[in-house]
Amino acid sequence: MAGYPLAMAARDLQERIKKLIIDRRLASGAPLPTEPELMEYLGASRNSVREALKALQAMGIVEIRHGFGTYVGPMSLAPMIEGLAFRTVAGHYRGEDSLLQLLELREAVETGLVSRLAGRIPEADLVELDGLVDRMEEQAARGAGLAETDRSFHATLYRGLDNVLLSEVLEAFWDAFHRVRTDLGGVPQDPKVTCRQHREILDAVRSGDSMRAEEAIREHFGNIRARLSTTAPQGPHTRHNERV
Repeated sequence: MAGYPLAMAARDLQERIKKLIIDRRLASGAPLPTEPELMEYLGASRNSVREALKALQAMGIVEIRHGFGTYVGPMSLAPMIEGLAFRTVAGHYRGEDSLLQLLELREAVETGLVSRLAGRIPEADLVELDGLVDRMEEQAARGAGLAETDRSFHATLYRGLDNVLLSEVLEAFWDAFHRVRTDLGGVPQDPKVTCRQHREILDAVRSGDSMRAEEAIREHFGNIRARLSTTAPQGPHTRHNERV
């Protein structure tokens, strides 16, 4: 049990450094106090301070620039994406419905949001969305992958909500899902169907019909869900060209 108090002490140092960042209103990229200053402020040894900073760096809360000092980190959702992707893959290999669960999470969030966007998307964003669907159709015609254009479509669609955290969470769900898309298996969806579904989503939000917009999102995710529901876990070295 000797290690337990040490672990508690390490977490306490991490929490105190996080509180320092909050109390001093330090923004991303701002320098933290020097190592000797932190040792004095925290009443901790050099090694303890360094270990606490390393742990916070792994979370993206601080950034250690060797030879320059320690700075407030980008506080990105990258650790969340890594954890979510790993959890999904591990569960999939154990025969669990982890991919389906992640898809349902994305669907629930996007279905709840799209009705708020109906009739409210700025004209400039509508023009950009039109261009993205046009690009998807051109890519589908020549057999190219649609994933990145699909991603841009969804990011642009929800940009009008003007909620940075929400955008980052949606990006995290997207990244985690597409990090494990090679495990989907089954027959890939016809890219022409994917294009049609995105065109319908766009037409619905442009018209201001919130119910139609929700139905278009549900159809888009419903086709993916149907394939996932019949997918057996694949080996970790299996590769597919699935795009959703």
